[in-house]
Amino acid sequence: MFYYVKGKVAHLAPNLAVIDCGGVGYACRTTSYTLSALQVGQEGTLYTHLNVREDAMDLYGFATENERSCFQMLIAISGVGPKAALSILSAANPEGLATAIITGNEKTLMVAPGIGKKTAQRIILELKDKLAKGQLPTAEESYGGTGITVIPQDKVSEATAALAVLGYQPAEITTALKGLDLEGLSLEELIRQALKKMVK
Repeated sequence: MFYYVKGKVAHLAPNLAVIDCGGVGYACRTTSYTLSALQVGQEGTLYTHLNVREDAMDLYGFATENERSCFQMLIAISGVGPKAALSILSAANPEGLATAIITGNEKTLMVAPGIGKKTAQRIILELKDKLAKGQLPTAEESYGGTGITVIPQDKVSEATAALAVLGYQPAEITTALKGLDLEGLSLEELIRQALKKMVK
């Protein structure tokens, strides 16, 4: 319904940003990362997700489309609601989350308040499972292969799979990784720099 809201930042509070759009204040539930990018009195843009329940309609807003995409993937997992998804994304940015999923690092997710070991394991398992079943692009697809990579074994494959988890297509990923220091950069930094190239 709403793709984004753009206007003056009227109010900031823990997990909440109010954006004034033409005299209407849109209350957007959000993450600490998005809050850190906003300043009261300055113009801001939040990419939104409208969550409709029987008893409420809640608007969620994010500073980047990557963060919104991660939020939407998380809440699609059984047992992970919007509150838990915000908690995870306040503890890990999109590239950190993607890295944790691909490397199976449940501790990264468990840093988020309210996220236990079982929930962290389920998130990692379900998103890796989507990758394995071809619901997301695989690392081998990006480099012309025909097989399915469930758990990539090298840094380039891990970065490719992590970017696929974030919703990018094989051609976009291949272009973004070209020219980067594939050997010298850490996995998370490789993902971060590729993301910067894709959002330009």
